Amino acid sequence: MGSKNKLKRFKENETFGNVFQPTREEVVSNSFPFKGKWKQEVFKNDNPLVLELGCGKGEYSVGLATRYPDKNFIGIDIKGARFWRGAKTAVENGLSNVAFLRTQIELLEYVFAEAEVDEIWITFPDPQIKYKRTKHRMTNSEFLQRYKKILKKDGIMNLKTDSEFMHGYTLGLLHGEGHEVLYANHNVYKNEGAPEVVTAIQTFYEQRYLEQNKAITYIQFKIK
Repeated sequence: MGSKNKLKRFKENETFGNVFQPTREEVVSNSFPFKGKWKQEVFKNDNPLVLELGCGKGEYSVGLATRYPDKNFIGIDIKGARFWRGAKTAVENGLSNVAFLRTQIELLEYVFAEAEVDEIWITFPDPQIKYKRTKHRMTNSEFLQRYKKILKKDGIMNLKTDSEFMHGYTLGLLHGEGHEVLYANHNVYKNEGAPEVVTAIQTFYEQRYLEQNKAITYIQFKIK
């Protein structure tokens, strides 16, 4: 994507009522106004709050919001030019139950209050296979504890990935740390019993993976 295109998207994001782009300073100084108030202030209802972390173009967030009008969704990514597509689609389709937040996953507890979130989706994250990059792996112990802080007591986690490595790593960690695995499958399109939402929504890249006969894996779990 050219820099001209990026600038255009950043500018357009600023006009969308469903996009929030706080500065890092605003976030870490705890002056972000919607922390603990997303339902009341942004969505104006008391419906469950669901996050998609590393939402990319926002296809999954928009897909979930379309499918579940009785839930609120927030797609989170540090790359605003990417989620511009999802934000624009939501505006064009009049979807009022989905928003987009530009921030780093490491800063989640600064933008969400304790037990404010009902459910979290992680879709097709970078598996960070090299050992020295494990600290960036979105299902490592440190990240799980961050998620736990903002999740309700029985909050649900979902990991959907095309990476067998990420699937195996996460499953091993969950079992090793005594978390509760509700469902796990290393090929959801070939096995019955996966929650319907897992196969009902497909991103552009997911469709590509399926065309290449790549297995899509899925884990649903609770952090203990």
